Amino acid sequence: MLQSLASNSCVRLIQSHKSMWYFVCLVLGYLLYLIFGAVVFSSVELPYEDLLRQELRAIKKQFLQENGCLSEERLERFLKKALEANTYGVSILNNASANWNWDFTASLFFASTVLSTTGYGHTAPLSDGGKAFCIIYSVIGIPFTLLFLTAVVQRIMVFSTRRPIVYIHTRWGFSKPLVAIVHATVLGILAVSCFFLIPSAIFSALEENWNFLESFYFCFISLSTIGLGDYVPGEAANQKFRELYKVGTTVYLLLGLIVMLVVLETFYELQQLKQLRKMFYLKKEKPQDNINILEHDHLSFASVSDNTDITPTHTEDKTQTFVSVPVLASLNDDPMIQ
Repeated sequence: MLQSLASNSCVRLIQSHKSMWYFVCLVLGYLLYLIFGAVVFSSVELPYEDLLRQELRAIKKQFLQENGCLSEERLERFLKKALEANTYGVSILNNASANWNWDFTASLFFASTVLSTTGYGHTAPLSDGGKAFCIIYSVIGIPFTLLFLTAVVQRIMVFSTRRPIVYIHTRWGFSKPLVAIVHATVLGILAVSCFFLIPSAIFSALEENWNFLESFYFCFISLSTIGLGDYVPGEAANQKFRELYKVGTTVYLLLGLIVMLVVLETFYELQQLKQLRKMFYLKKEKPQDNINILEHDHLSFASVSDNTDITPTHTEDKTQTFVSVPVLASLNDDPMIQ
């Protein structure tokens, strides 16, 4: 008996706090996913890092042996200075001296990466004035960009998602959730084809050192606003039409970001995903003000009902004469006649 009562109480406790338990499971699942990613990246990338370190040490040792007049300390200072300049996008190589990082097209590309929060990191402001302006420009520009993207996506969603779903639902009578799932799937396939597969083929053809996987990797990292900066288009030494290429890449990134937001919003509006989200969200409770208003309305209704019950009594009182007039049996009984 006690065991059954305890089990029933536990079940009631779990059901009453179901959203909290779902949230705890969500947090644990997210932490496990982070750990899983760390383990995979470490196991895959650590051997390549160790191999690259060994290769660089061997090249450095061979260079010092071939150039005995150069000390290791002087080489270390030179390499340190060169690497610091490279972090700002400045290279000392002869074939990279023709490319300027802060001409108009390169600056336009940098501004787009800042406002979209992609931030490749291959180019950074060198001066204190540039750093200060970048802070002010980002503080104003990032919310402005979010407002711009929200307004654009809201208008595109009407023609790309909502109206087609309603039309197919009313025209052919298919279930709206089914139509929404099929529509979201088709839209996702079109977005992947037009903004991932085709641009990856174009980038792999334009960039000499990029294969299709590296180009697809760049497209995904860019349109997801991760922006690692290990692959940046238009940075090759002998890049033809570099200015036009930079402008085209900027337009591609902005359009691709809008399309990605439209696709995400389309999937976000699916009924199945809405039910899934409700499992982890807090339930909306009525504010205390609404409760007070309801109680006030209830009291007002009760007082009106009481007044309605009393109203006939007052009506009867109003119908009675204010002065009692005696009923006369004949005219001779009237004192005025007498």
